[in-house]
Amino acid sequence: MRRSVGIALLLTLAWPLVLAGQGVAATDSLAKAASAASAANTVAINFVWTLVAGFLVMFMQAGFAMVETGFTRAKNAAHTITMNFMVYGIAMIAYWAIGFALQAGGVGALGTLGGYDKLAHEVSITIAGKEWGLFGGTGFFLTGVAYTAPVFAYFLFQMVFMDTAATIPTGALAERWKFSAFVVFSVFVGAFIYPIYANWTWGGGWLAMLGKNLGLGHGHVDFAGSSVVHMTGGVMAFVTAALLGPRRGKYNADGSVNAIPGHNIPMALIGTFILAFGWFGFNAGSTLAGSDLRIGVIATNTMLAGAAGGITSMLYMWFKYGKPDPSMLANGTLAGLVAITAPCAFVTAPSAVLIGGIAGVLVCVAVFFIDGKLHIDDPVGAISVHGVNGLWGILSLGLLADGTYGDGWNGVNGAVRGLFYGDASQFAAQLIGGAANIVGVGVMAFAAYKVTAFVVNGHRVAPEVEELGLDLPEMGALAYPDTHEIGSAVILSETASHGGGHLEPEPEAA
Repeated sequence: MRRSVGIALLLTLAWPLVLAGQGVAATDSLAKAASAASAANTVAINFVWTLVAGFLVMFMQAGFAMVETGFTRAKNAAHTITMNFMVYGIAMIAYWAIGFALQAGGVGALGTLGGYDKLAHEVSITIAGKEWGLFGGTGFFLTGVAYTAPVFAYFLFQMVFMDTAATIPTGALAERWKFSAFVVFSVFVGAFIYPIYANWTWGGGWLAMLGKNLGLGHGHVDFAGSSVVHMTGGVMAFVTAALLGPRRGKYNADGSVNAIPGHNIPMALIGTFILAFGWFGFNAGSTLAGSDLRIGVIATNTMLAGAAGGITSMLYMWFKYGKPDPSMLANGTLAGLVAITAPCAFVTAPSAVLIGGIAGVLVCVAVFFIDGKLHIDDPVGAISVHGVNGLWGILSLGLLADGTYGDGWNGVNGAVRGLFYGDASQFAAQLIGGAANIVGVGVMAFAAYKVTAFVVNGHRVAPEVEELGLDLPEMGALAYPDTHEIGSAVILSETASHGGGHLEPEPEAA
């Protein structure tokens, strides 16, 4: 009996200890499960955020189409908007087949999208014991990653960025570019030109490594694409527009400039609104993480810079020329958005307003300089908006990044700081990134232009086609069949008009 009582007392005393032990195990198990669920939810939020932002950027294509079509003449409207429509599919397929692998084949782990790390083949060279990446080498045709959701989400987001760059030359070359030349050149943009520079900056390439390898800040930093997207598009536009030559009637024999106004300013301004809306996906989406609360700062800085650019361009034109000029204030707004794209995550709100405000004036000055002094005909101001202000955007980051964000960027400890906040080397890295874009993208664009000319027998439409409008000869359909006005053509010089209906072709500029 005593023995039974003793056993019972022992069990009574031991039972709380058993329960306590089970409680610890249960607590640990629940904590681990909660942590895993939280991590999974974070990744899911990041996926949704990245995809929705990509959808917004894709819709920007409609904005570009309206801006470029509105800023060109009615007789070329179907041709201009069709280029904007088809560049999406043509450049996308080229990017899917080749470009994505060249850009992102060595990008490394996609941390915010679950950590997939098999895009790890970067083709590089070794100099002084340092690795310098040139281009990626895996992911062609999205093979080897079948149903790998992080790669597919990343591809979609990066593809629409590429498409933004690809559509910029269509505005600069509008109203005289053969559609067949546009098709071939767009393949080069999606397959090679954009992806290679994007790899240098965003794919682990040599510009990104300037910090780790040479101690230049965090390497070339471009948060959402002032250089990678906009400057790339602007440099391509500059090179190809210079090679293609101006529209007939744009310049007189004495070098004076004839204005060739667009046919639909309301369309262009509505397109600008669409672009400004899509820019929230462009910039804030570049976190690739809805869980990164910096998205609120990025979106607000984006909005402020665009507004400041529109205001300063309006005031500049108003004071200098007596009228605010709707087309220039639209381009001023876009210039502010382009400029803030690189530094949007790294600067304060006053800095964002300053960056956008300078961009608004800069675009006006650049348009008149490129048009009047360089005699490069850019119907929509693409070179000034995207090229000039893309460069200003990356330089402004090198000046005004305040050291509150970007710890570990490009593998460098500490947040990103610009020259005015103590890191002159970051400004040096930004200068190198801009110079590399001008030279690298410029050379690739020149080569692609020449190869395209060989393939399709030149870039420029015949003089008769340009004079009467590209819509029917090039596209087989008029944009406005009931109101088409041949009178919208620029009046030919007396010499050209004596040709009995046959115009001498203008040679493409050397």
